[in-house]
Amino acid sequence: MYKELILAINPGSTSTKIAVFDGEEKLFDKNIKHQAEDLKQFAHIADQYAFRKELVLAEVAQAGFNIKEFKIVIGRGGLTKATQGGIWAVNDAMIEDLKKGVQGQHACNLGGLIAHEIAQEIGVEAVIADPGITDEREEIAKVSGHPLMPRNSIFHCLNQKAIARRYAREHGEGKKYEELNLVVVHLGGGISVGAHYKGKVIDVNQALDGDGPFSPERSGSVPMTKLISLCFSGQYTEQQIRKMIVGEGGFVAYLGTNDALTVEIAAKEGDEKAAFIQSAMAYQVAKEVGAQATVLHGKPDVKKIDAILLTGGIAYGKPFIKELTDRIDYLAPVYVYPGEDEMGALAMNASMYLNKELECQIYE
Repeated sequence: MYKELILAINPGSTSTKIAVFDGEEKLFDKNIKHQAEDLKQFAHIADQYAFRKELVLAEVAQAGFNIKEFKIVIGRGGLTKATQGGIWAVNDAMIEDLKKGVQGQHACNLGGLIAHEIAQEIGVEAVIADPGITDEREEIAKVSGHPLMPRNSIFHCLNQKAIARRYAREHGEGKKYEELNLVVVHLGGGISVGAHYKGKVIDVNQALDGDGPFSPERSGSVPMTKLISLCFSGQYTEQQIRKMIVGEGGFVAYLGTNDALTVEIAAKEGDEKAAFIQSAMAYQVAKEVGAQATVLHGKPDVKKIDAILLTGGIAYGKPFIKELTDRIDYLAPVYVYPGEDEMGALAMNASMYLNKELECQIYE
């Protein structure tokens, strides 16, 4: 007999990941691949939700679960209006904004839509948690230097907060996440570094398209006048410039690969350029950690940072992590949580909500 059966749904551009949990214990997971020709029939990403929903239901049934036994359905958060972190009910207002894609069209918008449809059929709640557009920053952190170019908040909120809660459980000495002061670093295709002040991410670099350290495929912050010169040189289209920033920046631009493991192996085998660029990325991440440390130390009630947490796929790379840790461990103890478990993070949030450890917020 299950205590609290949870269905988690995480749509991506070419697949839909699903997982079934009893509380935080994973019972089943599946990565449903989608063929390009199957998705071409839909004019807009939002139109795919019914197609993907039926595939999800089929996989759950094939795995032997009775859909009516689920206590809650949780989906990946989408590009709605900026919200606080935490649990959010999928309501009519959110559905409308997910379909519109008010901050852009992306497959993540399908998470709430699919969750809502399934939840309605079985009479339970549909929720999302810690979407990537979470914005808990203070007003001073939004100032960019020009009013026409405000700083936006798009980062790996789900993974950052889940790792912060995990740290609190394992090393918080009785303190909850909401009582700790942490710098959390997500190291993946994009890199985000957040200042977590008592359960709120009060500052973070915009990790999607050009802010903070460079990453395996993103340029991070670059010299602006040089970027302007490239834009008006006549040698590149707008799309080519955008790809320099997202997709073909970072390791791709310098080394021709976005695979951090490939770079690590090349560096170990004596490739001096690979070793140098890998070190440069560690250097830039360390600078961003230092910047966020000053944000926390700027709070009058913060006498020390409790910990610096390193997570994401690149956190498996021991040489990179050692170099980064050597630069930052004087600021606070460093803990490493390799990988990115989005499904586990969704389940953690759903379980905490079912057990009344988190309150559900209403989207307007």
